[in-house]
Amino acid sequence: MSSRPLHETVRSALKEYMLTLEGDDPSDLYAMVIREVERPLLECALEHCAGNQTRAAQCLGLNRGTLRKKLREHDLIRDTAQDLT
Repeated sequence: MSSRPLHETVRSALKEYMLTLEGDDPSDLYAMVIREVERPLLECALEHCAGNQTRAAQCLGLNRGTLRKKLREHDLIRDTAQDLT
C-alpha cells in the first residue's frame, strides 16, 4: 500500500487537469473539485464502514443527518420509509 499523502495525490491530479486546459484559466474550480470528490468520498466511507451510516458519518466528521442529506443529493440512497429505519 502506498504511503503517499492524500494531498499529494490531489495536487498531482489537479496539476494534470490544469495541463489539459492548455493555458486557459479554469472556471469555478473550487466547486468543480468539491463536486468531483464528494461522491466517491461518501461511497468510500460507506464501503469502509460496511454500509453503516452512523459509523460513516463519524469517520467523515459529519452528523448522521448531514450524511443522509448528502447521500440523497448524490442519489446514493432513496428517500423512502425503509431508509428511515
